[in-house]
This record gives sequence, C-alpha cells and structure tokens, in this order.
Amino acid sequence: MTLATSPPTLDQRLVLAGRTWEQFKLIQAGFEDSPGSRLFYHNGTIEILMPGRNHEVFKSLIGFLIELFFLETGIEFEPTGSMTQEREGMVSAQADESYCIGASKPIPDLLIEVVFTSGGPNKLQRYQALGVPEVWFWQDGAFSLYHLRESGYERIDKSQIPELATLDLGLLTRCVLMGETSRLEAMREFRRGIQQR
Repeated sequence: MTLATSPPTLDQRLVLAGRTWEQFKLIQAGFEDSPGSRLFYHNGTIEILMPGRNHEVFKSLIGFLIELFFLETGIEFEPTGSMTQEREGMVSAQADESYCIGASKPIPDLLIEVVFTSGGPNKLQRYQALGVPEVWFWQDGAFSLYHLRESGYERIDKSQIPELATLDLGLLTRCVLMGETSRLEAMREFRRGIQQR
C-alpha cells in the first residue's frame, strides 16, 4: 500500500559552488527525468531548485494574467515557459515564465521569476550573460522590474518593452494577491481593469 504525500509548500534549494560546466552538464543529465526541477549555472555555481506548491501557484497565476493582458490588448506573443536558455560553457538558466513578444526569438524578451527562498535580483548576472532584455521578480507580494542597459540591469518602475508599457503594475499586483484566495475573482478583476483603460 502506498501512502499519498502532499507536495511541499516551500521551495527546496541546493547551491553547489566551485563546479565546472562539465560537472553541471552531468548533473543536468541526471535530472532529465525529474520534471519540475530547475537547474542553473553561472560563474562556477550550480543551483538546483525544486519549486514548492506556493511557488508554482504564483508563477502560474502571474503567467495567466500576463497572457490575459496580451489577449485583451491584441499583442502577439510566444510563451516559452521555463525553457532552458544557455550560453555554452558560461550560463544556463530556467525562468519561471518567459515570453517572446511579437515574433519568436532565440532569447525571450521577458522573464518572470517567483522568489520564495532567496536569490531575487542577484540572479540578474546570469540573465545579463544571456542578454535577456527585461526581468521581473515577484517577491514578498510585490514586483520589481529590471531592464538591461549597456552597463547592466537598471531597476525600473514600469516595463520598457513597448507592448507592456500600458500594463498597470498596481492592478497586476492587486490581482496576483487576490489570487491567493480566488483565482477566478482575480482574473475577472484583472480583465475588468484592462477593459476600463
């Protein structure tokens, strides 16, 4: 008889420093049959993240609301989810959600990271190495946005991606928080807010 266990609520995270790209590729191969696990490599550090339930609920809700915005405003997009993005020998990363806006591109225009354990903006170095134009973090009930400039990422108040410039971050934040109790009501409120603009 097998007992059912509930999924962990909190993320599980392991960081291994002083590792080579070759070691990372061996570990990555070992995780091929572990869907949901995310692996990262940058500057000799390997990070293995096993997202918990809360993480996955928030990342899915944020992704749905962003896609609802694209739909309601008629913006063409390609959702690339948590696909692995790599620069051979240097960096490998998997965001929670990612999007190409307009047309398909090798590197997405926007990455979204949900942070429950640690990391947040210090993850920007790996995304800079990949050349990702914009990265959004959801942490402690708020968004922080970063846009890539020549000198590195700059903290911004609203998206610098033209198609997302009209997105009301206050509305988005409010609806993500509403989603803790009712996903349906959060989506309805977000749609109403978009249609009233």
